[in-house]
Amino acid sequence: MAGTRSSKQTVRNMLQSLAVIGIAAAVIYVFVPHDDSAAPPLKAVNYKVELSTVRRAAPYPVAAPVGLPDQAKWKATSVSYDGAKNDAWHLGFLDPQNQYVAVEQSTAPLDKFVAEVSRSATKTEKSQQIAGATWTFWDGPKYDALVRQDQGHTTVVTGTAPYEQLVAMAGALESKRTAD
Repeated sequence: MAGTRSSKQTVRNMLQSLAVIGIAAAVIYVFVPHDDSAAPPLKAVNYKVELSTVRRAAPYPVAAPVGLPDQAKWKATSVSYDGAKNDAWHLGFLDPQNQYVAVEQSTAPLDKFVAEVSRSATKTEKSQQIAGATWTFWDGPKYDALVRQDQGHTTVVTGTAPYEQLVAMAGALESKRTAD
């Protein structure tokens, strides 16, 4: 009988200890300030060196913006080129309202490439002349896109930004094949 009583007391002591630790953790969580919604700010990237290099390497004229409206308020946040993956060029920005806009180019098949970079947007019947080129609008659950198919490659302007900002980016694109 003595062994049963001490084991009950040990279990009871353990449960009391766990309750005290749980209460202490809850108090710390409630009273220590924390902001789960605040993401660290994205750092701006300088893409000029990569752009110059890619314009020499890519088999198509590489696009980058020149003369965006409120250019100082647009922030380049990412840049990449993957020659092994269909010569994929990526240049990401935050627009003046902190919405995402990306310029994507590739020699990959059109439908597959656009669906991938626009996160499953689908082609619409709507098209628009922007800076002398015809762009087709693709509508997506997360990203919308403007798509232009050229000889041997596709250019996509996509992101969470409103349609007007996608148009502004598409209108500011300058495509070149050689370094500046």
